[in-house]
Amino acid sequence: MNRKQQALASLCLMAVISFYLVVGLPKPAYAMHIMEGFLPVQWAIFWWVVALPFFLLGLRSLTRITQANPQLKLLLGLAGAFTFVLSALKIPSVTGSCSHPTGTGLGAVLFGPLTMSVLGSLVLLFQALLLAHGGLTTLGANAFSMAIAGPFAAYWIYNFTIKLGGKAKIAIFLAAAISDLLTYIITSIQLALAFPAPVGGFIASFTKFAGIFALTQVPLAISEGLLTVLVWNWLQSYNPQELELLKLIKREPQGNESV
Repeated sequence: MNRKQQALASLCLMAVISFYLVVGLPKPAYAMHIMEGFLPVQWAIFWWVVALPFFLLGLRSLTRITQANPQLKLLLGLAGAFTFVLSALKIPSVTGSCSHPTGTGLGAVLFGPLTMSVLGSLVLLFQALLLAHGGLTTLGANAFSMAIAGPFAAYWIYNFTIKLGGKAKIAIFLAAAISDLLTYIITSIQLALAFPAPVGGFIASFTKFAGIFALTQVPLAISEGLLTVLVWNWLQSYNPQELELLKLIKREPQGNESV
């Protein structure tokens, strides 16, 4: 099996997993995405207005990438599938709610945060329509936290770590883990702004919302970071030409490494 066949097989596997999540698990989903109709109208409109420019700029970035390098389309599909599968996994929390990984760090490192603003938003749209994760009125808020803030954090953290002389695998781990955590921090901020506490206002409300997910999201972020490193290792083995094209693999030190 050659390199492209290996990549195609992986995409097919992710498609099968996604189908199972949609059809095989029909139970209601109570993931961290803000549910349909939960935000007041003014806040729902506000986050749509904030997120829309990033999405439009992301479309331009995505168009440039596919026109200049059509061979990267398969890798783009892999990044989108990775985000869909990870963010669709509902993991119960000891606090009585649920958490999930985000999967946006990998695509942000590969293609930049603007591209992931499109891929992440499309993932959220399909999850809202097919899995009842999130909603359409709250899509702007969910997109800002998971498809915009998280990927920008991942991109900056990766490049900052590389500039400091850190190994690429460590940079990938930090980018994926911290972008996961930041997504939940931003969501907690969004909820606290919309629903300030009668006593303590925004700060008290933020503390409450952030605390709901803190116990499960930290180990989830670490797990996502490790999984993203494994996928990165796979890409280095079977997609080196694409990584060279993206000017990422040349930063890798020589020799075998392990995390």
